Amino acid sequence: MKELKFEQALDKLENTVKEMEEGNVSLDKSLELFEEGVKLAKFCSVKLREVEKKVEILKKDVNGAAYKEPFELNGNKK
Repeated sequence: MKELKFEQALDKLENTVKEMEEGNVSLDKSLELFEEGVKLAKFCSVKLREVEKKVEILKKDVNGAAYKEPFELNGNKK
């Protein structure tokens, strides 16, 4: 799954969930879809954490000099 792009994995996950929600698949197929969905969700989660670690916000100090600050999500520094 490493060659998969985030957007592709997310689309595939959405389609997997949709197929399961429709309920037109056997129990075995549902289990297969569920397992694939878990893998895709984990992949997307890891990718998001990697990106979050890389994101930095540039700010300026009182003298106008730019500095980097870690990205904050909901006030939590990562």
